Amino acid sequence: MKTINWSKRKDRLRKHMFGSREKNGILLNIVVYTLLISIGFVFLYPILHMFAISIMGPTDLLDASVRWIPRSLHLSNYHLAFITLDYISTLWKNIQIALFPTALQVISTAMAGYAFARYNFPLKKIWLAVLIFTFVIPPQITMVPTFVLYTNLGLTGSLRAFLLPALLGQGFNSAIFILIFYNFHRQVPVSLIEAAEIDGAGHISSFFRISMPLAVPAIIVTTLFSFVWYWNETFLVNLFLGFNNTRDEGLTTLLLELTRFNQSYAGSIQAAGMPPDLLNEGIRMAGTMLSIIPLGILYLILQRYFVESVDKAGITGE
Repeated sequence: MKTINWSKRKDRLRKHMFGSREKNGILLNIVVYTLLISIGFVFLYPILHMFAISIMGPTDLLDASVRWIPRSLHLSNYHLAFITLDYISTLWKNIQIALFPTALQVISTAMAGYAFARYNFPLKKIWLAVLIFTFVIPPQITMVPTFVLYTNLGLTGSLRAFLLPALLGQGFNSAIFILIFYNFHRQVPVSLIEAAEIDGAGHISSFFRISMPLAVPAIIVTTLFSFVWYWNETFLVNLFLGFNNTRDEGLTTLLLELTRFNQSYAGSIQAAGMPPDLLNEGIRMAGTMLSIIPLGILYLILQRYFVESVDKAGITGE
């Protein structure tokens, strides 16, 4: 008769439940997956809720028993929202407001971060402190003097109100991008820069041929954050481009058009001879879904590169 080794069984059971150095246990996996599912649900619930409403008709919206699955699909909500937003034209204008300042901001902040990382100049630490301080100050405090300055310079009412500050390293949240490049350029081995200088490369050549190719992870991270912040900005776009800006005259964004959605859609259906009570929550949610689709596509395309960039940005140098 075999003797049961209870101590070994207990040890195997403990490793199976609580894990070991080589493998996670069942309890840890349950906790991790529960947290991931809970966090994922919190983020996905609003989008799923908007999508469910966006495909409902007025009858389903008035019926309290219909929560998620409509009796019939009303894809015409997206067609009406597409026409009301003048989607293609507004999307292109939104891309201009987000893309061009982002490109200039990435270049200017990369150069500023490189200068802080590679050169010693008078009051360097004080300028770094001022840089951090500008990021801490709420933008609402400097909004009025900034608007007055832009008005005196003739920048308001055009895209120059975003292009020129971005070119000078004063775009949206530029301070944090300068700090990202500053910390990244400090990790690049100094020997690479010195070897390039020995071969005859100047300061600008070393920056563009040595530092910038190695800073691709930081470039991807700052580009994505900058693009999203410019894309989602509404108040400053209204302030600098003009409160009367419309999609027919001047620049506008999808989010700005969403704020005017009710009025513009009501006017369009009245012009078509339809009763204004046809305006419903489904069409508003369809317009909201159309406004977030471009960022969703951008995330799906660049998500892998973004994660890899964050991981590679932790390399160490001299």
